[in-house]
Amino acid sequence: MCGRYASSRSPEDLVEEFEVVADRTPAPLAADYNVAPTKEVYAVVERPPSRDSPEPPERQLRVLTWGLVPSWAKDPSIGNRMINARMETVADKPAYKRAFAVRRCLLPADGYFEWYPTSRTTKAGKPVKQPFFIRPADGGVLAMAGLYEIWRDPSRAEDDPDRFRWTCTVITTDAEDSLGHIHDRMPLMVERDRWSQWLDPRVGGELSLLVPAAPGRLEAYPVSTAVGNVRNNGPELVEPLPLEDVPS
Repeated sequence: MCGRYASSRSPEDLVEEFEVVADRTPAPLAADYNVAPTKEVYAVVERPPSRDSPEPPERQLRVLTWGLVPSWAKDPSIGNRMINARMETVADKPAYKRAFAVRRCLLPADGYFEWYPTSRTTKAGKPVKQPFFIRPADGGVLAMAGLYEIWRDPSRAEDDPDRFRWTCTVITTDAEDSLGHIHDRMPLMVERDRWSQWLDPRVGGELSLLVPAAPGRLEAYPVSTAVGNVRNNGPELVEPLPLEDVPS
């Protein structure tokens, strides 16, 4: 699964990187080096300029909450369990089927974290887990494939600007060989030349647009165990850990 990632780029940088037409973020998010479920994150989507507009969809930068709440959900807390959607079932599973058809997004990230069980054990006999940060080897942005939903809060009035909750999930697949020894799952990427087709709500979802990172495209290195505590945040969380400090 993908349960933590880093996102430090400014909205201005993302607008340029993803050729966004409309920045719909209410306020810039602070750089976050320990993005966890239920946090607000940046997402690139394509939406009609207005509900009844005949104009084609425009590419927008929005702020969503990580943890998808289906439009039919009665309790929004279901989103806490829906941070990842498996590629193998995303087109058919009721929670994701409608979003996969028309509400696809890109979730920009610097990289993501996974934990590797070492040979050491805790006093309770459980393996000590070493976190790794996995990022594009060229230092570029990681465009993770995602889905988003818009949930209507029935307890809020029609004129309440917060009556709609925008949420998202990350699509995952089997990890490629060089990363599989760390964790068996990884986020799916959307290559730049496929962004337009992936985002366009007028085009049905195509699994062929999603690809795992090519071997050598990503690099992984150990980082401080401080990332395990969501209250910790800062660029030091993505700094490589000296080899002598890495448990075997």
